[in-house]
Amino acid sequence: MSESQKAQVQAQFGPSAQAYVKSAGHAGGPDLDWLLAWGRERGARRVLDIATGGGHTALAFSRFTPSVVAVDLTLPMLVAARDFATREGAHVRFLAADAEALPFRDGAFGAVTCRIAAHHFPALLPALRQIARILGPGGSLLAQDILGHDDAEIAAFIIEVERRRDPSHVRAYRQIEWTAFLRAAGLTVMDETIMSKVRVWDEWTGRMRMTSEARADLERFVLAAPARCREAFDFVIDGGRVVSFTDRMLLLRADRD
Repeated sequence: MSESQKAQVQAQFGPSAQAYVKSAGHAGGPDLDWLLAWGRERGARRVLDIATGGGHTALAFSRFTPSVVAVDLTLPMLVAARDFATREGAHVRFLAADAEALPFRDGAFGAVTCRIAAHHFPALLPALRQIARILGPGGSLLAQDILGHDDAEIAAFIIEVERRRDPSHVRAYRQIEWTAFLRAAGLTVMDETIMSKVRVWDEWTGRMRMTSEARADLERFVLAAPARCREAFDFVIDGGRVVSFTDRMLLLRADRD
């Protein structure tokens, strides 16, 4: 990860650590349940959770996995996640690490999870190559992220929305890109699904500590956008205010060749 992108991620997420621990959308839901079902089916004894954030995925996997390691780039996020896991009685090892330079030996893990984080990576392929390296033969990547849109205008609209809310956002990758990058890294998609996830506007913008002025500017941008852009994400508008919108989430299991 480039030093500038790394610094931006750390600056953005350090002060938001507690908000992510408390985020209901990260704490659970059908999307996490889906990843957990894949995880139970695979039965890996060692699992690595990359970009752990509030630690919810690592905590959930620790309930049925003998050894779980969680890494994140941002130290305050790691501290908050570790404290959360400790309160929950979970046994998870937390380490600071960059997804593009994982400090683990080849084949060290039976499964790797990465949930709602890849859109912050400056490039997807370097991280996937690291994941493939540390997975044992037949090991699985269980990943979830915002699904990129195939329509150029709609994709540009939502990237602008995301970046105004969170400057460390790079972009969401399309399904065809995920498949191609995984293949290039030596990983084969074995299962995948797409789910919808509703974003409540006040909670979504509030988690990133946006100023009232920045929030108002972002709302004006959304309201002024072509209707087809808002419709693509089911933006709900009430009384000239944004209430919510809906992301599409790509979930996939890809196995090491």
